[in-house]
Amino acid sequence: MKFDKAICYSGFREGQSPDAGIFPSYEQIKEDLLILQGHWKYLRLYACDEQTDTVLEVIKNEKLDFQVMLGAYIGAEMNNFACPWGGVYSEGQLIANKEHNINQVEKLIKLANQYADIVFALSAGNEATVNWTDHYVPVESVIRYVKIIKKGTKQPVTFCENYVPWLDHIKDLVDVVDFISIHTYPVWEYKNIHEALDYTKQNYYSIAEKYPHKPVVITEAGWATNSNGRGIDPENVSEDFQSIYYQDLMRWTEEEEILCFYFEAFDESWKGSPEPMEPEKHWGLFKFDRKPKKVMEDQFAELMKA
Repeated sequence: MKFDKAICYSGFREGQSPDAGIFPSYEQIKEDLLILQGHWKYLRLYACDEQTDTVLEVIKNEKLDFQVMLGAYIGAEMNNFACPWGGVYSEGQLIANKEHNINQVEKLIKLANQYADIVFALSAGNEATVNWTDHYVPVESVIRYVKIIKKGTKQPVTFCENYVPWLDHIKDLVDVVDFISIHTYPVWEYKNIHEALDYTKQNYYSIAEKYPHKPVVITEAGWATNSNGRGIDPENVSEDFQSIYYQDLMRWTEEEEILCFYFEAFDESWKGSPEPMEPEKHWGLFKFDRKPKKVMEDQFAELMKA
């Protein structure tokens, strides 16, 4: 049996970003999805924004063979003074964020129904309850959003989060989601490539064994290819190491039939600090210019020549 692969997709290119409100064009997204088509079946999208509208249009119009996990992006509803890079907002901003969050949830429901044949699963947010997040949302709010989404849609609903909060802080969410979605990043936790897969397995099984009655999906796992030292030891990242982790991860998840969204398809220059070697910018299997990194060179030899 062929086990279909899954990948996280965001198409922002040089000069584009959700913060600036500059989104990829129809043709740019079509170019990306034609690269991914036939190699990955499942795409994960993060927000109900202009980019997502275009992705869904491209899949429908071009009759591409993708199934989409669609997410609402929920912003901070509380200050998080533990966040190292921000997470503190005015009262007015927090009120505005709550309104934005409801709008995101409502649009998620609308898109899920409009594209019911393409959207196969829904997420009520991303990394909004972990202790280091800059967009902290109380678990009670997330539970409420999950219930609203479930009431308005037919697809299974989850919440995407680092594995740690699932162990305790957000355990009340387990009863309301249809499946648990975890993120695992050994390199962010100072593991080297030799420790990587075993650590990912520990992360996964710590949740799967705690909640045996609930399916567990990996909605993010990946390996950076560059670092300026911010949070990741530069000696732990390279295209060679990414290739090893990707192959090991795919082999294990396929053997165990675990749905795993690899993070991510393309490098994103807008992320993190302005420094070029900022690790946030370098998780893609493809570079900013859509050329494949080492792990993808054999499968995408034609892109190397383009």
